[in-house]
Amino acid sequence: MTKVLFVCLGNICRSPTAHGVFQTLVDQHKLSDQFLVDSAGTAAWHIGKSPDVRSQKAAKKRSYDLNRLQARQVASSDFEEFDLILAMDESNLRHLQGECPSEHQYKLALFLEYSDCEALAVPDPYYGGVSGFDHVLDLVESASKGLLNALNKDSKKV
Repeated sequence: MTKVLFVCLGNICRSPTAHGVFQTLVDQHKLSDQFLVDSAGTAAWHIGKSPDVRSQKAAKKRSYDLNRLQARQVASSDFEEFDLILAMDESNLRHLQGECPSEHQYKLALFLEYSDCEALAVPDPYYGGVSGFDHVLDLVESASKGLLNALNKDSKKV
């Protein structure tokens, strides 16, 4: 089983969106027995809270359900437990690199490295308008497909 952790700052916008989109893709391709998917934040501000309502609404319009997710902070055990820890932007990647033991640094990457878009960071939509949440979904959908293709090389491309 491949364990994937998506990470942003507060775990209420970007990383739960990535969690929900990637989990849906995994479920649609009947690969749930091959992947464990989770999300977390580098900050502790929103622990136990549901994803931002705007994230949930944008996701729901595209048939993704985020309402069961709850924010949590990255734990030191995550670096050992997960096979791949994907940051939404460079700031969160640097934070993870600073916390991650040297023997697990290879697990850290930017999520959009799996996307076919030119951007490297999923922008934080928290202080912007509704269109920012749709843009996050566009980026996350692209990267999720690329990630699943990269991790599931023996099956048909998604």
